[in-house]
Amino acid sequence: MIETGLTHTSEVVVGYSTTAIAVGSGDMPVFATPAMMALMENAAMLAVKDHLPEGCTTVGGHIASSHLRPTKVGDTVKATAEVVKVDGKKISFKVTAYADDQLIGEGEHLRFVVDTEKFLSRL
Repeated sequence: MIETGLTHTSEVVVGYSTTAIAVGSGDMPVFATPAMMALMENAAMLAVKDHLPEGCTTVGGHIASSHLRPTKVGDTVKATAEVVKVDGKKISFKVTAYADDQLIGEGEHLRFVVDTEKFLSRL
């Protein structure tokens, strides 16, 4: 059962593949906003993964986040997701990202519980 308060922290060391240049979101060698948001989504997915019914997973439905400061290659970024609301199959999260104890991003993320087989059969 998914309850409010569940959390998970995911981390990544910024490498070339997660820079704005590499992902195409900018032209500087800094941690890309899409990479930060993907890390936030990963934390949210993992926060609830072990609390889902068998055969189910979650999929992202919406994410809104600020990106407050740049992060250089070699720095470690940690993203934390916390379940703040559960409404049936909808799970709302507060997400934050830090590098060297400095807040670099924060926002909200929405995920939906889906039956994996049924979801994939509709593709």
